[in-house]
Parts: sequence; structure tokens; C-alpha cells
Amino acid sequence: MNNPVFESIRNDIGSNDIVLFMKGTPAFPQCGFSATVVQVLSMLQVQFKGVDVLADPGLRQALKEFSNWPTFPQLYVKGELVGGCDIVKEMYQSGELQQLLKDKGVATAA
Repeated sequence: MNNPVFESIRNDIGSNDIVLFMKGTPAFPQCGFSATVVQVLSMLQVQFKGVDVLADPGLRQALKEFSNWPTFPQLYVKGELVGGCDIVKEMYQSGELQQLLKDKGVATAA
């Protein structure tokens, strides 16, 4: 059975190189974890789509089921879930995130 919200999620992560499902917007994050991931992506100077999960409770619940990941933010690169704030921050600090973006063909300016 097709879930229309799952289809919307698949469309977002399939049509954008980087998608951040977050609380708030990139300009106005509504939690510190989302703000941290936005800051990491901004330091890498990559373009990304931010999706505010607070604006749609149905999306927020469906995304948890879709990803089997219970918390936000959730960072997707080329359709694959990378993880949440702690993972993204650790990957950035170790250089692993930059390598992942390079391996996936995502241009960074940093």
C-alpha cells in the first residue's frame, strides 16, 4: 500500500542532493540540533533543501517510520539517510562528511 507522505519524502530526497528534515527552517532553526546541522552545511557551503517537520505533524510521524530514525534533524545525501546532529557533527569534524559529499558528487566550496 502506497503512503502518499512516503511518496512526498521519496520525491524530496530523490530530487535534491541534500535534504535536511529539521525543526524550523534553515534561516530560523527551532532547536539547537537542527541549528548545528545547518551550521555544518553552511560551513561546507553546500546547497540543501530544508524541510520544517514542525509545520506538518503527519510528515514528522511518517518520516520517523520511513527512516526508522526517531529524532530530528535527519540529513539525507543523494537519497540516503546520513543521520542526525551528533553523527553529522562527528563526520564533519573527522572529515568523513566532506569525503561522503565528494564521493556522492556533491560540490562543496569548503
